Amino acid sequence: MRKIPILACAVIFLAIASGTQAQVPNEPAHHTLWTVKGKTNTVYLLGSVHFLSPAEQLPSVVDQAYRDAEKLVMEIDMDDLDPQVVQQLTVDLGLLPSNESLESKLGPQVYTQVAKQAQAVGLDPGLLSRLRPWFAALTLVQLNLKQMGLDAESGVEQKLVARAAVDHKEILGLETIQQQLGMLSGLADKQQREFLLYSVEDMDRAKNDIDDLIAAWRKGDTRTLAQLLSEGLDEYPDLYRPLTVDRNRQWLATIEKLLNDRDDYLVVVGALHLVGKDSVIDLLQQHGHKAQQQ
Repeated sequence: MRKIPILACAVIFLAIASGTQAQVPNEPAHHTLWTVKGKTNTVYLLGSVHFLSPAEQLPSVVDQAYRDAEKLVMEIDMDDLDPQVVQQLTVDLGLLPSNESLESKLGPQVYTQVAKQAQAVGLDPGLLSRLRPWFAALTLVQLNLKQMGLDAESGVEQKLVARAAVDHKEILGLETIQQQLGMLSGLADKQQREFLLYSVEDMDRAKNDIDDLIAAWRKGDTRTLAQLLSEGLDEYPDLYRPLTVDRNRQWLATIEKLLNDRDDYLVVVGALHLVGKDSVIDLLQQHGHKAQQQ
């Protein structure tokens, strides 16, 4: 499989879905869903994709896990997000000082490439002028995904959040929106510049490659997903490690506490957090817990 643009995996928190072939006529033998047995309960771990076609259907095993779980745990507490807080954080962390511009941060040659990609996704390049490189990259990738027929409101989390609201199921967060955005805004200038440039250069290729990633997600093909993660770690360790391995380790203690509870939990995180070395699944197994893929 050709390498999918790093931004398409990392900035969308390591999970993307395609709008093609959205129906699931025959469910595969495996899914990106694992069960771990606690002393008196079950913790389900679901690998999610955050952008999906509205036509995408969640597998029946996910429906069953949702029904069994008394509470949901996601990367952030999705049902208690304050839009005003998110907007202010975006302004504080995503905008350049008034005396700087995106072109001055990137240089004329790179900025020309970025402007061209902005036009390709229907965005006036001038609207990027005050954005820090990481936020400009995120903006362009999201618009590109939208052009491909993908919808953040149809992602796995959003589907489950909507159901939880109706069913009055509590949702907890493994981290805060401040921590998530802080990881990206905390990248060094050189990393942010490379981050944006790589995503712009490979965005056209992503249209052909994302279906391969989604096919792997639908089939629970952990080998292909782990290969993708490994490529990112090998080529961009300073970027991928804080977005994957470091977060996995931070989440581990919280997830282990869930295994000592009486309630059943459905934990939903980006699919690439659950595959490969030092994934959440791998770390749990290192600590003596048996994770069974469904």
